[in-house]
Amino acid sequence: MPNSMIPPSPAVRRPSRIRIVGRALTCTVFALAGLLFYISARTAQGTDLRTDDSLLRLSDVIQQRSTQNQQIQAQIGGLHDQVDRLAGDQSQDPADTAHLDALERTAGLEPLRGPGLTVTLNDAPPNATARIPGVPDPGVNDLVIHQQDIQAVVNALWRGGAEGIQVMDQRLIATSAVRCVGNTLLLQGRVYSPPYVIRAVGRTDALRSAVDADPAIKNYLQYVAAYGLGWKVQESGDLTVPAYQGSVDLSAQAAR
Repeated sequence: MPNSMIPPSPAVRRPSRIRIVGRALTCTVFALAGLLFYISARTAQGTDLRTDDSLLRLSDVIQQRSTQNQQIQAQIGGLHDQVDRLAGDQSQDPADTAHLDALERTAGLEPLRGPGLTVTLNDAPPNATARIPGVPDPGVNDLVIHQQDIQAVVNALWRGGAEGIQVMDQRLIATSAVRCVGNTLLLQGRVYSPPYVIRAVGRTDALRSAVDADPAIKNYLQYVAAYGLGWKVQESGDLTVPAYQGSVDLSAQAAR
């Protein structure tokens, strides 16, 4: 599946000594994630990863790596905070400071707060049957959330003018990719199971219109009606999405 339709953002300059420390800690995260993507790509060979029983053992390995990645990302977040404090301590021209702040917001490195939309997708009950007369009984693939379902929601929210998007507990940036491994979501080196929660900050009317008009989402809603897949959309006047906590170094991102 293609990567998220996320507008590219400019790189943010950081003090060189702090950047070296951050890179050293994040190399492990993206090296492991890159290895996992390589294995999953070789295993799938262009097929739907969720339908391949051989990925059960791979999912166990990925779950272990996901826990390690979560711990390392917490360390990276701490380094980002140190960088921000050091940058604040330095004497800077007000115009440069304002420009740096704008770049960080665009890159997703600052928390974002405002009105927005929350979309939740979930698998159908494992014993679900057809709810509409004349519709055949479901197969396994009809009852689970697929990569393209999550991707469709993310793409629609960007088209609706989202200022920032969060999938589960992670902020998306220009290099983020929504991927499925087996029956789980792999996002930025960590593994998640349904229900999948997607939050976007932006004009709620525009976001809602974009979601309602998306053809891929309309197709998903047919399965919601036929087999009971989970679908919930909530509007909020005060929604917060966190800052991105990973590396913005493109060479490190490429390892994923």
